[in-house]
Amino acid sequence: MPFLTVPIDRSNLNLDTSGVAGFFGGDEAISAMATVHLYRGRRWLGWYNSPGSYIVAKKFGQLANSRFWDGLFPGPNLTPAEVFGLDGRPGPHYWGIFSGTDMPTGHLAYLVVQKTKEVEEVIELGGRETIPLTVTIIDVGNVMLKHTDQAPVMSIHHALLAAIPITINLVVCALCAASKDWLAFALILLGVISGGTSCFVIGSAQLDFLAGVKEPSPGTPPADGLLLMRNNVVIVRGAEKDVNPITKGKFVLRMGGGPEYRRIGLCSLLLLAQFLLQLLFIPQASTFGQIMFMSSVAASWTYNSFLSSLEPEKIQLDILWKALDNPRLTKFGLKNRAAQAVFACLVLGDGTHKLSVDFKPKKVLQRFISNDTRVWDVWRDKVAEQLENNKKEKSFVLNPEDLRGFKDHERALLESLLRDARDAYGGYQEQLHRIRDNSHISEKEVLRPDSFVQSRV
Repeated sequence: MPFLTVPIDRSNLNLDTSGVAGFFGGDEAISAMATVHLYRGRRWLGWYNSPGSYIVAKKFGQLANSRFWDGLFPGPNLTPAEVFGLDGRPGPHYWGIFSGTDMPTGHLAYLVVQKTKEVEEVIELGGRETIPLTVTIIDVGNVMLKHTDQAPVMSIHHALLAAIPITINLVVCALCAASKDWLAFALILLGVISGGTSCFVIGSAQLDFLAGVKEPSPGTPPADGLLLMRNNVVIVRGAEKDVNPITKGKFVLRMGGGPEYRRIGLCSLLLLAQFLLQLLFIPQASTFGQIMFMSSVAASWTYNSFLSSLEPEKIQLDILWKALDNPRLTKFGLKNRAAQAVFACLVLGDGTHKLSVDFKPKKVLQRFISNDTRVWDVWRDKVAEQLENNKKEKSFVLNPEDLRGFKDHERALLESLLRDARDAYGGYQEQLHRIRDNSHISEKEVLRPDSFVQSRV
């Protein structure tokens, strides 16, 4: 005689929940699993009957690297960081104006660019408008992380909400047992065990930070440079050791058992077994058992959806920004490419390194506008000449001799471009206090100290 008698069990109703067992909620489950390394203690909190076990198994089973696992879970053998979305995004091109470094960047520079897109306050500079462009300044200093340091992770607060689906799963298991529906009890418990085991094994990996270069050579010049995109530019200013994490650094997952990662393969096999068993046997459970199964899946899917809404890339960005000591972003809006080139050149030439022999304004202008025509050559020569002199007043007006041989339309274009340069210089002079005070961090922009922790549980 069951401890709990449920009248609905006397009906012939069958909910046909087999399709829910492995496919529904797969994307949310993968996104939720991608946060397991970003929250302290998150690996202990996967004990619930998560939907989408088949999709999760196929995704993370590709980490296991051998003929057997490749046959069972076909696909590219990516690194753990790439599988969990911690690496693999291409960043913008970086050009160091003092060091001469010219290289593509990776995932962390991509995150920095995403951060610049979040800046809502844009200081607009005047001038002739053709296409809206921006220049964003980041001053980096006092970077906390060194090469191969463990990355700081988020606090456990959000992860603790897992207590809700875990409790619901345990309650529905108890109700199934009380009603003597041992099949539904076993299948829900199987989902709890496979989900919890997989979360623990996968979450045991340590998130480390590689700065790219262990220790810059003595006498290395400042790493001030440009992150170049199609329309927008990010100016990074700072010492080589502080800029390296952006241009050369990356997140790395230190996962035991590599390169075969057999434990990941076994967890994926367990998730695959969960999918098959639930697919075959849930329709054989009582109506009450099926309702309990659906309740556990619904609670688990809701929690996975919540974790998915937190956006792993946003969490990664918060971790990176904390490691960079919360640098402030100042964003300027310009109206045309010529003004953008001149303004960026002025910002890069400002400060103690302005007289460095390695700083060549003409090369910076050439990098922005590479047009090989007589008008642009004269424009670059005139602007570079003015930027290289130490006079506060700049003259962007050509002498009549300089215009000799130019046609009327060429003269009109050249004069228009020189006005753009003058407008950019005027805007630079007006905003000089902001440019030089960019390292200041307002109280509003500092993240709460309890948002990050250095240790893992």
